[in-house]
Amino acid sequence: MRRSFIFFILALAISCDSNRVFEENVVFEDRAWKISESVLLEFDIEDSSKPYNLYLDIRNSIDYPYARIFVNYSLSDSTGAELSKKLISEYLFDQKTGKPTGDSGLGDVYDHQFLIGSNFSFKHAGKYKARFEQFMRQDTLQGVLAVGLRVETIQ
Repeated sequence: MRRSFIFFILALAISCDSNRVFEENVVFEDRAWKISESVLLEFDIEDSSKPYNLYLDIRNSIDYPYARIFVNYSLSDSTGAELSKKLISEYLFDQKTGKPTGDSGLGDVYDHQFLIGSNFSFKHAGKYKARFEQFMRQDTLQGVLAVGLRVETIQ
């Protein structure tokens, strides 16, 4: 009975997220993001008349060796035309105290959502691709468990 109730609450919480158009995260084996592993996510936009917010999702553990992370981001349409490109720099730990930021869900794991596109307008409905590449000084970035993208409508 208790399991059914927990499952029902979880399903209700997920279904109530009416702003979400797309959200997907790529989980890295060995709890590390290798420089050779770029994250490519494809999503559909059905209504180009609405504005959207785009978020970079990062899940990390306390094993992450730095306060900050650098990620190259690009967004392209179905023809391959690049719509947006930037270097993202965000803090995963407080730079003075070293205390983890983000939301903690499981012990030493922290979830972050960083706004990378505010009030973004897609020119047409269709398929789009977002690419994320780690841009750190190490080939293997320990402590990064997953990277993803969230696209949501603005109400």
